[in-house]
Amino acid sequence: MDKRVEPPQNPDESAVREPHETHGKGPARRRRVLPWILLAVAAGAIALFALRPHGAPAGGAPGHGGPGGPGGPGGPGMMGGQAQAQAVGVATAATGDVPVRLTSLGTVTSLATVTVKSQISGYLQAIDFREGQHVKKGDLLAQVDPRQYQVALKQYQGQVVKDKALLDNARLDLARYQRLAKTDSVAQQTLDTAEATVREYEGTVLTDQAQVDAQQLNLTYCRIVSPVDGRVGLRQVDVGNYVTASDTDGVVVVTETDPISVVFTLPEDDLRRLNQRLASGAHLQVSAYDRAGDEKLADGVLDTVDNQIDTTTGTVKLRALFKNADGALFPNQFVNISLLLDTLHDAVTIPSEAVQTGTPGTFVYRVNDNQTVSLRKIRTGAAADGHTAVLAGLAVGDRVVVDGADHLSDGAKIRLPKQGGDKAATKTAADTTGRPQS
Repeated sequence: MDKRVEPPQNPDESAVREPHETHGKGPARRRRVLPWILLAVAAGAIALFALRPHGAPAGGAPGHGGPGGPGGPGGPGMMGGQAQAQAVGVATAATGDVPVRLTSLGTVTSLATVTVKSQISGYLQAIDFREGQHVKKGDLLAQVDPRQYQVALKQYQGQVVKDKALLDNARLDLARYQRLAKTDSVAQQTLDTAEATVREYEGTVLTDQAQVDAQQLNLTYCRIVSPVDGRVGLRQVDVGNYVTASDTDGVVVVTETDPISVVFTLPEDDLRRLNQRLASGAHLQVSAYDRAGDEKLADGVLDTVDNQIDTTTGTVKLRALFKNADGALFPNQFVNISLLLDTLHDAVTIPSEAVQTGTPGTFVYRVNDNQTVSLRKIRTGAAADGHTAVLAGLAVGDRVVVDGADHLSDGAKIRLPKQGGDKAATKTAADTTGRPQS
Protein backbone atom coordinates (compact mmCIF):
# COMPACT_ATOMS: atom_id res chain seq x y z
CA MET A 1 0.00 0.00 0.00
CA ASP A 2 1.33 3.26 -0.97
CA LYS A 3 1.59 5.62 1.88
CA ARG A 4 0.48 9.16 1.17
CA VAL A 5 2.87 11.60 2.54
CA GLU A 6 1.19 14.88 3.32
CA PRO A 7 3.18 17.97 2.86
CA PRO A 8 4.57 19.30 6.04
CA GLN A 9 2.59 22.11 7.62
CA ASN A 10 4.01 25.50 7.73
CA PRO A 11 5.10 26.06 11.29
CA ASP A 12 4.12 29.72 11.04
CA GLU A 13 0.62 29.01 9.76
CA SER A 14 -0.95 28.93 13.18
CA ALA A 15 0.75 32.14 14.01
CA VAL A 16 -0.55 33.61 10.84
CA ARG A 17 -4.09 32.41 11.48
CA GLU A 18 -4.25 33.47 15.13
CA PRO A 19 -4.80 37.13 14.47
CA HIS A 20 -7.57 36.22 12.10
CA GLU A 21 -9.18 33.93 14.63
CA THR A 22 -9.25 36.66 17.36
CA HIS A 23 -10.24 39.46 15.04
CA GLY A 24 -13.91 39.23 16.05
CA LYS A 25 -13.25 39.28 19.84
CA GLY A 26 -10.95 42.37 20.17
CA PRO A 27 -13.45 45.18 19.38
CA ALA A 28 -16.08 43.66 21.66
CA ARG A 29 -13.65 43.56 24.59
CA ARG A 30 -12.66 47.20 24.01
CA ARG A 31 -16.32 48.23 23.91
CA ARG A 32 -16.84 46.59 27.29
CA VAL A 33 -13.77 48.21 28.93
CA LEU A 34 -14.20 51.74 27.55
CA PRO A 35 -17.26 52.76 29.72
CA TRP A 36 -15.44 51.72 32.89
CA ILE A 37 -12.45 53.80 31.91
CA LEU A 38 -14.64 56.85 31.28
CA LEU A 39 -16.44 56.36 34.62
CA ALA A 40 -13.14 56.17 36.50
CA VAL A 41 -11.93 59.37 34.83
CA ALA A 42 -15.16 61.21 35.75
CA ALA A 43 -14.98 60.03 39.36
CA GLY A 44 -11.38 61.19 39.60
CA ALA A 45 -12.30 64.61 38.22
CA ILE A 46 -15.17 65.04 40.73
CA ALA A 47 -12.94 64.01 43.65
CA LEU A 48 -10.23 66.41 42.50
CA PHE A 49 -12.71 69.30 42.34
CA ALA A 50 -14.17 68.49 45.77
CA LEU A 51 -10.75 68.27 47.44
CA ARG A 52 -9.42 71.39 45.73
CA PRO A 53 -9.19 74.33 48.27
CA HIS A 54 -11.94 76.86 47.50
CA GLY A 55 -10.75 80.32 46.72
CA ALA A 56 -7.26 79.10 45.85
CA PRO A 57 -6.00 80.21 42.45
CA ALA A 58 -5.57 77.50 39.89
CA GLY A 59 -1.86 78.13 39.56
CA GLY A 60 -1.13 77.91 43.28
CA ALA A 61 1.12 75.14 44.45
CA PRO A 62 -0.02 73.76 47.79
CA GLY A 63 2.57 73.56 50.47
CA HIS A 64 4.92 76.16 49.01
CA GLY A 65 3.58 79.36 50.49
CA GLY A 66 2.01 80.34 47.20
CA PRO A 67 -1.49 81.82 46.84
CA GLY A 68 -3.09 78.41 47.47
CA GLY A 69 -0.62 77.22 50.12
CA PRO A 70 -0.91 77.34 53.90
CA GLY A 71 0.72 80.70 54.00
CA GLY A 72 -1.51 82.25 51.31
CA PRO A 73 -4.64 84.34 51.87
CA GLY A 74 -6.94 81.45 50.98
CA GLY A 75 -5.02 78.73 52.80
CA PRO A 76 -5.74 77.35 56.22
CA GLY A 77 -2.86 79.18 57.69
CA MET A 78 -4.76 82.50 57.42
CA MET A 79 -8.15 81.49 58.89
CA GLY A 80 -7.49 83.72 61.88
CA GLY A 81 -5.61 86.34 59.90
CA GLN A 82 -6.59 89.87 59.03
CA ALA A 83 -8.17 88.78 55.75
CA GLN A 84 -10.76 86.65 57.63
CA ALA A 85 -11.67 89.27 60.27
CA GLN A 86 -15.37 90.21 60.22
CA ALA A 87 -16.17 93.89 59.83
CA VAL A 88 -18.69 94.92 62.53
CA GLY A 89 -20.31 97.96 64.07
CA VAL A 90 -20.28 98.40 67.82
CA ALA A 91 -21.99 100.46 70.51
CA THR A 92 -21.09 101.25 74.10
CA ALA A 93 -23.32 100.30 77.01
CA ALA A 94 -24.52 103.41 78.85
CA THR A 95 -26.90 104.32 81.64
CA GLY A 96 -30.33 105.81 81.20
CA ASP A 97 -33.98 105.74 82.23
CA VAL A 98 -35.97 103.02 80.52
CA PRO A 99 -39.78 103.13 80.76
CA VAL A 100 -41.57 99.87 81.47
CA ARG A 101 -44.61 99.93 79.22
CA LEU A 102 -47.47 97.56 78.56
CA THR A 103 -49.04 97.76 75.11
CA SER A 104 -52.41 96.60 73.86
CA LEU A 105 -55.09 97.22 71.27
CA GLY A 106 -58.03 99.24 72.59
CA THR A 107 -61.42 100.55 71.50
CA VAL A 108 -62.52 104.13 72.05
CA THR A 109 -65.74 104.03 74.08
CA SER A 110 -68.00 106.94 74.95
CA LEU A 111 -68.87 107.40 78.61
CA ALA A 112 -72.48 108.13 77.64
CA THR A 113 -74.30 107.21 74.45
CA VAL A 114 -77.98 108.20 74.65
CA THR A 115 -80.76 107.51 72.19
CA VAL A 116 -83.03 110.53 72.69
CA LYS A 117 -86.68 109.50 72.51
CA SER A 118 -89.94 111.37 72.87
CA GLN A 119 -91.66 110.62 76.19
CA ILE A 120 -95.07 111.61 74.85
CA SER A 121 -97.08 111.10 71.67
CA GLY A 122 -97.56 113.86 69.16
CA TYR A 123 -96.55 115.38 65.87
CA LEU A 124 -92.99 116.68 65.58
CA GLN A 125 -93.17 120.42 65.02
CA ALA A 126 -89.49 121.37 64.76
CA ILE A 127 -85.92 120.02 64.89
CA ASP A 128 -83.53 122.46 66.55
CA PHE A 129 -80.13 120.87 65.92
CA ARG A 130 -77.71 120.33 63.08
CA GLU A 131 -76.38 116.84 62.51
CA GLY A 132 -72.91 116.52 64.00
CA GLN A 133 -73.40 119.54 66.25
CA HIS A 134 -71.93 119.62 69.75
CA VAL A 135 -74.66 120.33 72.31
CA LYS A 136 -74.80 120.96 76.03
CA LYS A 137 -77.00 119.24 78.56
CA GLY A 138 -80.49 120.82 78.41
CA ASP A 139 -80.16 122.24 74.88
CA LEU A 140 -83.38 122.00 72.84
CA LEU A 141 -83.26 119.28 70.20
CA ALA A 142 -86.85 119.00 68.97
CA GLN A 143 -90.38 120.27 69.67
CA VAL A 144 -93.58 118.18 69.82
CA ASP A 145 -96.99 119.81 69.25
CA PRO A 146 -98.10 120.81 72.81
CA ARG A 147 -101.68 121.98 72.14
CA GLN A 148 -103.49 118.83 73.22
CA TYR A 149 -101.62 118.86 76.50
CA GLN A 150 -102.34 122.54 77.04
CA VAL A 151 -106.07 121.83 76.66
CA ALA A 152 -105.89 118.91 79.07
CA LEU A 153 -104.05 121.10 81.57
CA LYS A 154 -106.79 123.70 81.58
CA GLN A 155 -109.42 121.01 82.01
CA TYR A 156 -107.75 119.61 85.13
CA GLN A 157 -107.07 123.06 86.50
CA GLY A 158 -110.84 123.75 86.28
CA GLN A 159 -111.58 120.50 88.03
CA VAL A 160 -109.23 121.52 90.83
CA VAL A 161 -111.12 124.78 91.30
CA LYS A 162 -114.46 122.97 91.42
CA ASP A 163 -113.31 120.34 93.89
CA LYS A 164 -111.63 122.90 96.10
CA ALA A 165 -114.98 124.77 96.33
CA LEU A 166 -116.72 121.56 97.39
CA LEU A 167 -113.98 121.00 99.94
CA ASP A 168 -114.38 124.49 101.37
CA ASN A 169 -118.16 123.97 101.70
CA ALA A 170 -117.66 120.63 103.41
CA ARG A 171 -115.26 122.19 105.88
CA LEU A 172 -117.85 124.90 106.74
CA ASP A 173 -120.52 122.23 107.35
CA LEU A 174 -118.14 120.32 109.56
CA ALA A 175 -117.41 123.43 111.61
CA ARG A 176 -121.16 124.04 112.20
CA TYR A 177 -121.77 120.44 113.19
CA GLN A 178 -118.85 120.55 115.60
CA ARG A 179 -120.36 123.61 117.37
CA LEU A 180 -123.80 121.98 117.53
CA ALA A 181 -122.32 118.78 118.84
CA LYS A 182 -121.03 120.63 121.90
CA THR A 183 -124.65 121.39 122.90
CA ASP A 184 -125.96 118.01 121.84
CA SER A 185 -127.97 119.70 119.09
CA VAL A 186 -126.85 117.28 116.33
CA ALA A 187 -126.46 113.59 116.14
CA GLN A 188 -123.00 112.08 116.31
CA GLN A 189 -123.63 110.30 113.02
CA THR A 190 -124.14 113.60 111.24
CA LEU A 191 -120.89 114.89 112.64
CA ASP A 192 -119.00 111.80 111.51
CA THR A 193 -120.47 112.06 108.03
CA ALA A 194 -119.37 115.66 107.74
CA GLU A 195 -115.82 114.74 108.75
CA ALA A 196 -115.72 111.94 106.14
CA THR A 197 -117.02 114.28 103.46
CA VAL A 198 -114.17 116.73 104.15
CA ARG A 199 -111.56 113.98 103.85
CA GLU A 200 -113.18 112.78 100.63
CA TYR A 201 -112.96 116.19 99.01
CA GLU A 202 -109.38 116.60 100.21
CA GLY A 203 -108.50 113.41 98.36
CA THR A 204 -110.33 114.58 95.28
CA VAL A 205 -108.43 117.85 95.25
CA LEU A 206 -105.12 116.01 95.58
CA THR A 207 -106.04 113.79 92.62
CA ASP A 208 -107.00 116.80 90.55
CA GLN A 209 -103.75 118.50 91.42
CA ALA A 210 -101.81 115.39 90.34
CA GLN A 211 -103.56 115.53 86.99
CA VAL A 212 -102.56 119.16 86.64
CA ASP A 213 -98.95 118.29 87.45
CA ALA A 214 -99.03 115.45 84.90
CA GLN A 215 -100.20 117.76 82.15
CA GLN A 216 -97.55 120.31 83.07
CA LEU A 217 -94.97 117.53 82.85
CA ASN A 218 -96.29 116.55 79.42
CA LEU A 219 -95.85 120.15 78.31
CA THR A 220 -92.26 119.92 79.52
CA TYR A 221 -91.80 116.70 77.54
CA CYS A 222 -92.97 118.48 74.42
CA ARG A 223 -89.55 120.11 74.51
CA ILE A 224 -87.06 117.30 73.74
CA VAL A 225 -83.71 118.36 75.20
CA SER A 226 -80.24 116.79 75.31
CA PRO A 227 -79.64 114.74 78.45
CA VAL A 228 -75.82 115.01 78.25
CA ASP A 229 -73.05 117.09 76.75
CA GLY A 230 -71.98 115.54 73.50
CA ARG A 231 -72.17 115.31 69.76
CA VAL A 232 -75.44 114.59 67.99
CA GLY A 233 -75.57 112.09 65.17
CA LEU A 234 -77.86 111.79 62.19
CA ARG A 235 -81.51 112.48 62.90
CA GLN A 236 -83.79 109.47 62.89
CA VAL A 237 -87.09 111.28 62.21
CA ASP A 238 -88.24 114.30 60.20
CA VAL A 239 -90.55 117.17 61.01
CA GLY A 240 -94.21 116.23 60.66
CA ASN A 241 -93.84 112.64 61.79
CA TYR A 242 -95.89 111.29 64.66
CA VAL A 243 -93.56 110.28 67.49
CA THR A 244 -94.31 108.08 70.48
CA ALA A 245 -92.46 106.82 73.52
CA SER A 246 -92.35 103.33 71.96
CA ASP A 247 -90.25 104.39 68.95
CA THR A 248 -87.09 102.25 69.04
CA ASP A 249 -84.92 104.54 66.88
CA GLY A 250 -85.78 107.70 68.79
CA VAL A 251 -85.17 111.18 67.45
CA VAL A 252 -81.35 111.27 67.51
CA VAL A 253 -78.36 109.72 69.29
CA VAL A 254 -76.16 111.95 71.46
CA THR A 255 -72.66 110.68 72.25
CA GLU A 256 -70.45 112.17 74.93
CA THR A 257 -66.99 112.78 73.48
CA ASP A 258 -65.19 114.92 76.07
CA PRO A 259 -64.03 113.27 78.21
CA ILE A 260 -63.89 109.91 76.49
CA SER A 261 -62.54 106.51 77.46
CA VAL A 262 -60.61 103.66 75.87
CA VAL A 263 -61.29 100.06 76.87
CA PHE A 264 -58.34 97.69 76.38
CA THR A 265 -57.11 94.35 77.69
CA LEU A 266 -53.91 93.08 79.29
CA PRO A 267 -52.74 89.51 79.94
CA GLU A 268 -53.45 88.21 83.41
CA ASP A 269 -49.68 87.76 83.92
CA ASP A 270 -49.33 91.56 84.09
CA LEU A 271 -52.13 91.97 86.62
CA ARG A 272 -49.98 91.43 89.72
CA ARG A 273 -47.48 94.14 88.85
CA LEU A 274 -50.29 96.46 87.83
CA ASN A 275 -52.17 95.99 91.09
CA GLN A 276 -48.99 96.60 93.07
CA ARG A 277 -48.51 99.95 91.35
CA LEU A 278 -52.13 100.93 91.86
CA ALA A 279 -51.99 99.90 95.53
CA SER A 280 -49.03 102.23 96.02
CA GLY A 281 -51.20 105.16 94.92
CA ALA A 282 -49.61 105.62 91.50
CA HIS A 283 -51.58 107.38 88.77
CA LEU A 284 -50.55 105.48 85.67
CA GLN A 285 -50.23 107.38 82.43
CA VAL A 286 -51.76 105.99 79.25
CA SER A 287 -51.06 107.10 75.68
CA ALA A 288 -53.23 106.36 72.66
CA TYR A 289 -51.69 105.96 69.19
CA ASP A 290 -53.21 105.44 65.78
CA ARG A 291 -53.54 101.97 64.32
CA ALA A 292 -50.10 102.16 62.71
CA GLY A 293 -48.54 103.18 66.04
CA ASP A 294 -46.84 106.21 64.50
CA GLU A 295 -48.91 109.19 65.67
CA LYS A 296 -49.85 109.90 69.27
CA LEU A 297 -53.51 110.88 69.50
CA ALA A 298 -54.00 111.68 73.20
CA ASP A 299 -52.59 111.27 76.71
CA GLY A 300 -54.73 110.10 79.59
CA VAL A 301 -54.75 108.21 82.86
CA LEU A 302 -55.81 104.72 83.88
CA ASP A 303 -59.27 104.94 85.46
CA THR A 304 -60.22 101.43 86.55
CA VAL A 305 -59.58 97.71 86.20
CA ASP A 306 -62.40 95.22 85.67
CA ASN A 307 -63.37 92.95 88.56
CA GLN A 308 -62.76 89.61 86.81
CA ILE A 309 -60.54 87.88 84.27
CA ASP A 310 -62.00 86.60 81.03
CA THR A 311 -61.42 82.84 81.22
CA THR A 312 -61.69 82.38 77.45
CA THR A 313 -58.81 84.75 76.66
CA GLY A 314 -56.90 84.99 79.94
CA THR A 315 -57.08 88.79 79.85
CA VAL A 316 -58.54 91.52 82.03
CA LYS A 317 -60.28 94.68 80.81
CA LEU A 318 -59.15 98.17 81.76
CA ARG A 319 -60.56 101.64 81.12
CA ALA A 320 -58.48 104.78 80.58
CA LEU A 321 -59.86 108.33 80.50
CA PHE A 322 -58.77 110.99 78.00
CA LYS A 323 -59.47 114.65 77.49
CA ASN A 324 -60.79 114.91 73.97
CA ALA A 325 -61.51 118.58 73.31
CA ASP A 326 -59.95 118.35 69.85
CA GLY A 327 -61.94 115.22 68.91
CA ALA A 328 -58.82 113.17 68.13
CA LEU A 329 -60.47 110.09 69.62
CA PHE A 330 -63.69 108.96 67.97
CA PRO A 331 -66.17 106.48 69.46
CA ASN A 332 -65.56 102.85 68.38
CA GLN A 333 -62.16 103.76 66.94
CA PHE A 334 -59.38 101.17 67.27
CA VAL A 335 -56.17 102.55 68.83
CA ASN A 336 -52.87 101.27 70.17
CA ILE A 337 -52.53 101.77 73.91
CA SER A 338 -49.25 102.22 75.79
CA LEU A 339 -49.51 102.05 79.59
CA LEU A 340 -46.52 103.43 81.53
CA LEU A 341 -46.23 100.90 84.35
CA ASP A 342 -42.88 101.97 85.82
CA THR A 343 -39.50 103.50 84.95
CA LEU A 344 -36.10 101.86 85.45
CA HIS A 345 -33.75 104.63 86.55
CA ASP A 346 -30.00 104.56 85.76
CA ALA A 347 -30.25 101.19 84.05
CA VAL A 348 -27.52 99.78 81.79
CA THR A 349 -28.81 100.13 78.25
CA ILE A 350 -27.67 98.90 74.86
CA PRO A 351 -29.20 99.15 71.39
CA SER A 352 -31.81 96.45 70.92
CA GLU A 353 -30.16 95.19 67.72
CA ALA A 354 -27.18 94.02 69.81
CA VAL A 355 -29.31 91.47 71.66
CA GLN A 356 -29.14 88.00 70.14
CA THR A 357 -31.14 84.87 70.95
CA GLY A 358 -30.17 81.30 70.24
CA THR A 359 -29.05 78.06 71.83
CA PRO A 360 -27.08 79.82 74.61
CA GLY A 361 -30.17 81.88 75.43
CA THR A 362 -30.09 85.68 75.32
CA PHE A 363 -26.60 86.98 74.64
CA VAL A 364 -24.44 89.66 73.06
CA TYR A 365 -21.01 89.71 71.49
CA ARG A 366 -18.73 91.78 73.73
CA VAL A 367 -15.74 93.39 72.04
CA ASN A 368 -12.36 92.54 73.62
CA ASP A 369 -9.23 94.65 73.59
CA ASN A 370 -7.46 92.26 71.19
CA GLN A 371 -9.96 92.79 68.36
CA THR A 372 -11.91 89.63 69.19
CA VAL A 373 -15.39 89.08 70.57
CA SER A 374 -16.69 87.03 73.48
CA LEU A 375 -20.15 85.57 73.70
CA ARG A 376 -21.67 87.06 76.85
CA LYS A 377 -25.01 85.81 78.22
CA ILE A 378 -27.21 88.62 79.59
CA ARG A 379 -30.52 89.11 81.34
CA THR A 380 -32.67 91.78 79.74
CA GLY A 381 -35.42 93.97 81.10
CA ALA A 382 -37.73 96.51 79.48
CA ALA A 383 -37.17 97.79 75.95
CA ALA A 384 -38.20 101.17 74.55
CA ASP A 385 -37.28 103.41 71.65
CA GLY A 386 -34.72 100.99 70.22
CA HIS A 387 -32.90 100.37 73.52
CA THR A 388 -32.99 97.45 75.93
CA ALA A 389 -32.18 97.49 79.63
CA VAL A 390 -29.59 94.90 80.69
CA LEU A 391 -30.20 93.66 84.22
CA ALA A 392 -27.16 91.37 84.38
CA GLY A 393 -24.18 90.41 82.23
CA LEU A 394 -22.82 93.79 81.13
CA ALA A 395 -21.31 96.86 82.75
CA VAL A 396 -21.31 100.49 81.74
CA GLY A 397 -18.60 101.08 79.11
CA ASP A 398 -18.65 97.57 77.64
CA ARG A 399 -18.71 97.58 73.87
CA VAL A 400 -21.04 95.20 72.07
CA VAL A 401 -21.55 94.30 68.40
CA VAL A 402 -24.64 95.79 66.83
CA ASP A 403 -23.92 95.23 63.10
CA GLY A 404 -22.50 92.07 61.53
CA ALA A 405 -23.15 89.69 64.42
CA ASP A 406 -24.78 87.07 62.17
CA HIS A 407 -21.45 85.54 61.12
CA LEU A 408 -19.65 85.76 64.45
CA SER A 409 -18.82 83.10 67.01
CA ASP A 410 -17.15 83.12 70.40
CA GLY A 411 -13.54 84.26 70.01
CA ALA A 412 -13.93 85.41 66.40
CA LYS A 413 -11.61 88.07 65.04
CA ILE A 414 -13.29 91.35 64.12
CA ARG A 415 -12.37 94.49 62.25
CA LEU A 416 -13.73 97.84 63.37
CA PRO A 417 -14.23 100.79 61.03
CA LYS A 418 -11.43 103.31 61.34
CA GLN A 419 -13.87 106.09 62.20
CA GLY A 420 -17.42 106.05 63.50
CA GLY A 421 -17.30 102.40 64.54
CA ASP A 422 -18.69 103.08 67.99
CA LYS A 423 -22.36 103.99 67.92
CA ALA A 424 -22.43 105.24 71.48
CA ALA A 425 -22.57 108.81 70.24
CA THR A 426 -25.73 108.19 68.28
CA LYS A 427 -27.37 105.55 70.49
CA THR A 428 -28.68 107.36 73.56
CA ALA A 429 -30.69 106.10 76.47
CA ALA A 430 -34.36 105.34 75.83
CA ASP A 431 -36.71 108.25 76.33
CA THR A 432 -40.21 108.05 77.79
CA THR A 433 -42.21 108.76 74.67
CA GLY A 434 -43.77 105.35 75.03
CA ARG A 435 -44.30 104.71 71.33
CA PRO A 436 -45.59 101.16 70.91
CA GLN A 437 -42.98 98.83 69.50
CA SER A 438 -43.88 97.15 66.23
